[in-house]
Order: sequence, then structure tokens, then C-alpha cells
Amino acid sequence: MRFHNRREAGQELGLRMMEWASDGELFEPVVLALPRGGVPVAVEITRALGAPLDVLVVRKIGLPGSPEVGVGAVVGDDPPLFDRASLEMLGLSEDRLAPAVAREREELKRRSLLYRGDRSLPDVRHRTVLLVDDGLATGVTARAALRHLRRQEPARLILAVPVGAPEAAAAMRSEADDVVCLRQPPDFQAVGLWYDDFEQVGDDEVVEILSEYRS
Repeated sequence: MRFHNRREAGQELGLRMMEWASDGELFEPVVLALPRGGVPVAVEITRALGAPLDVLVVRKIGLPGSPEVGVGAVVGDDPPLFDRASLEMLGLSEDRLAPAVAREREELKRRSLLYRGDRSLPDVRHRTVLLVDDGLATGVTARAALRHLRRQEPARLILAVPVGAPEAAAAMRSEADDVVCLRQPPDFQAVGLWYDDFEQVGDDEVVEILSEYRS
């Protein structure tokens, strides 16, 4: 059930996508990774398909005191997207999260500049977009990314992840045209538990991969 590392996970996803491509189901595909962890996964799909690779920077808005718990996300200049059910359950207001939103917007700008410079995102209109991450926990960052991309009018929007919580994968089916989630363990708990090697991906690795594989 476990993947050795992100690259092995990406290779499995790449094989699945090659099957789709051989059936003519992927029109002018472009691969967009959620950095940083999604990039080593996405590069293997890029290699398999010969498709261009880029990143879509999305920042999770964390729970005050427990920033690893995502209760919202920001992408581009879009308004923040919040998990309303989580806010209600935790008794949180959007106003209380405003400082976290501001911090994440600054980090989003920093990473976008670092990874892309003054390059804009590739034109995805009327193309097949594969949005890739290393896993799907709450799904809040993926949801924000998918809604952002949907407004760009792709021909087809696919979310591809190696592993995810079953309920999160099911929820994403209302946002993407297709969801490919290879492992959906009922005892999911956290993405990192399903990798032998889940070492943090650094900015340098992201920049190096993009310099080689970006169109």
C-alpha cells in the first residue's frame, strides 16, 4: 500500500495517464504541480506523457496554533477559500484568520516569483489539465486550485494524486472532471504515512526540476 517515495508514486500515476493518452483521452495535456511536494510526483507524469510541466502555487491557511491543519487556501489573486464546516465546528471567523491569510499571500508571492519569475502560467484554455499533488488530506488546497483553473476554461480538468482520504477524493469529484487517486486507505490519517521516504522537498529542487522540464 505504501509508496517508496514521491517519484515512485509519480511513475505509477504516469502509467495510468499513459493508458488514457493511448486511448486519445488527453487533448494537448499540460501538467501543473502543487509545490512543493507535488513537483517530484508531477515530473514523472511529464516524462511519461511528454507534456509541459509548470506549478500552480497554492497556500494552505492553517488553524491558529496548529498550522498543519488546513481550514482554507489562497491561490493567485482569488479571494480565500475556507472550509466552512471546519470554521463552524471550530468556532472560527474569517476575521480571526485574516493575519494568516495575509502571511500566506506573501509566501505565495515569494514562491511564485522564485519558481516562475515574470513568466505567466501556461494558457490552459481548451487543453487537458492534470493537477498533481503528493496526496490529498482535507482537500482544501486542491479545491481552491481546481476552482481557479476551472475559470481558465480547460477542456478537461483532472486531479491526479497517489494517495488520499476517501472522503476527500469523493468530494473532489464535484470540482474536477476526473479524479485519479491510486490509494484511498480507510485509515488514511496523513499523507506522509503512505510513503517510506517523505522528506521535505526544497525550493532548490523545485527550481531545478522546472528549469529542465518546463516548456
